[in-house]
Amino acid sequence: MYSMTGYGRAEYSENGIDLTVELKSVNNRNFDFNAKMPRAFISIEDKIRKTVSEYIKRGKIEVYINFSDHRETRGAVSADVGRAAEYYRAAEEISKELGLPNDCTVSYLLKCPDVIQDDFTLDASEFEEILIKTLNTACEKFNCMRKLEGEKLIADMLSRMDTIEDLAGKVAERAPLVVAEYREKLKARIEEALADVKYDETRLLNEVAFFTDKVNIDEELTRLKSHISQFRAIVNTAGAGKKLDFLMQEFNRETNTICSKSNDLQVTGYGLSLKNEIEKVREQVQNLE
Repeated sequence: MYSMTGYGRAEYSENGIDLTVELKSVNNRNFDFNAKMPRAFISIEDKIRKTVSEYIKRGKIEVYINFSDHRETRGAVSADVGRAAEYYRAAEEISKELGLPNDCTVSYLLKCPDVIQDDFTLDASEFEEILIKTLNTACEKFNCMRKLEGEKLIADMLSRMDTIEDLAGKVAERAPLVVAEYREKLKARIEEALADVKYDETRLLNEVAFFTDKVNIDEELTRLKSHISQFRAIVNTAGAGKKLDFLMQEFNRETNTICSKSNDLQVTGYGLSLKNEIEKVREQVQNLE
């Protein structure tokens, strides 16, 4: 199981070629890919995307590719003097209109768009194999980090699942006592109100039976126990993040029902503690792929 957050980096530097590939990701419900790279590599962007998708199934992934070619085979660099002259004339015009000194220099003109012309055209296909190989290395490092992060998340969630199971057990122990205590309190109130007058024991039993049905949480506890078993069974399954997310919704549903049916402070306290632990697990689940 992998975390959805991670970082990976790989470099290639040989024969005058410097290439750096970096990946980072954050949580996302689906596979959201974005690449920032030299314009020449846009023609193989789809292959880059497919390569990354082999390692990552879910998350918002950003890929950064930096490329430098220091070989002597690069084309000549020339200046478009006419274009530079146009920029200079524009600067002179602004200077006269606004009454400001014209501080236009050669250094400034060299930075203006289209003044410098580079005859070199990068052929992406020439470097495709190198790029994909470097990308694979970056993805492998990226997944190593995500796996370590995922293992930490799983250990934490399983620990919290033990706490959830313990709290559910306490609710199960307390639940039968709630009915018994209600019966005794109701009987005491009736006897106090009626004094020596004989009351209908059947009506008392009917009232207790109605209360028992109203606060019964056996089904919720059974389902909660089943959810705990399911969680432990699938938490180490690859790509189970979405399944666990749905499962945590079921945890919440059962706990909310337990709290709503509760007519006892202790059960309510356990229920609130359950909700707190479940929410913490749910937050962790959303970090898993």
